[in-house]
Amino acid sequence: MDLTPTPEEEDFRARLRAWLAVALPELPPKPPPDDWPARRAYDTAWQRALYDAGYGGVHMDAPPALRLAFLEETEIAGAPYVGANFVGLLHAGPTIAAEGTSEQRERWLTPILRGDEIWCQGFSEPDAGSDLAGLRTRAVRDGDDYVVTGSKLWTSHAEVADWCELLVRTSPDAPGHRGITWLAMPMDAPGVTVRPLRTLAGSAEFAEVFLDEVRVPAANRVGEENDGWRVTMVTLSFERGTAFAGEVVACRRTLAELARAARDNGRWDDAVLRRRLGRLHAEFAALWRLVQWNVSEAAAAGGVPGTGGSVFKLRYSHARQELYDTAADVLGPDALDLDSDWTPDRLSSLAYTIAAGTSQIQRNIVAERILGLPKGR
Repeated sequence: MDLTPTPEEEDFRARLRAWLAVALPELPPKPPPDDWPARRAYDTAWQRALYDAGYGGVHMDAPPALRLAFLEETEIAGAPYVGANFVGLLHAGPTIAAEGTSEQRERWLTPILRGDEIWCQGFSEPDAGSDLAGLRTRAVRDGDDYVVTGSKLWTSHAEVADWCELLVRTSPDAPGHRGITWLAMPMDAPGVTVRPLRTLAGSAEFAEVFLDEVRVPAANRVGEENDGWRVTMVTLSFERGTAFAGEVVACRRTLAELARAARDNGRWDDAVLRRRLGRLHAEFAALWRLVQWNVSEAAAAGGVPGTGGSVFKLRYSHARQELYDTAADVLGPDALDLDSDWTPDRLSSLAYTIAAGTSQIQRNIVAERILGLPKGR
């Protein structure tokens, strides 16, 4: 893989930098982290600005090199990330682009890219966390609809979402993953109840969702009935393979800030700490190269990331935790300041070994699908 910037990439970066230099000073103040209706309005306004400037489809339509250049430049400039729109832009949208019908792509992709509609993810359930194939939410076909009953847990941004990428069981007698179907459910449908969950960091970006005989049109099914597990693997490959790319750039910026803080408070004199910072620098540089590899491999394979996403997600989630553990050593008592940005970021880092598939699940995927080891009994 040749990582040398092309003239096209250099031109793209220059144009993007010039646009960001004008657009970012015009942004209003960022809303409080716990005001998700205001955060939705802020995030979708930024997405609309990107769309109007010609950058709205970069997560789905741009070549890999330009996609990564966009993530680097926007993160370096301190631009807003996808925020409340991340499920639509990084999970559901790419899945619909890869697996949806022409009518489904026409209906949902432009509103996602314009910031008109927000999506949430209805995968996890109270009794089927890591064992996603053990989900019990039922969908029974009734004419042109599915009637859905059950509940979902850790549903990101459900309280401000318009649509939900929903996994349901359509064949209860089929073993494991064979009876699952992928549906797009409108969140304003009768029978949908959303109950926000407050995290350790004090935010409420997750929710429980209860479904009481919710009618979802069969036309909203992505893929065939009972083929939802395969479609889900497409969704998860985007979630694990490319959705965290911008966060790697953010971690590299955080690491540089941490090194400056160590120099300012005298902790830089500790040779052991300097080695830890140096190793983390090398690790995040390697993770960025892995992102480049995964995105380029996905482009060569038709746009869907492969199992390399599990390698990336496994190592990244642990590296992020190590970064904020090191931050606690650098900052000392200041690392417990709840008014500091460091503290909620450190608390949120604890979830990364669980989110998007636990580290144990990722190790199984790497062992079975990459190393060819036998499945456990």
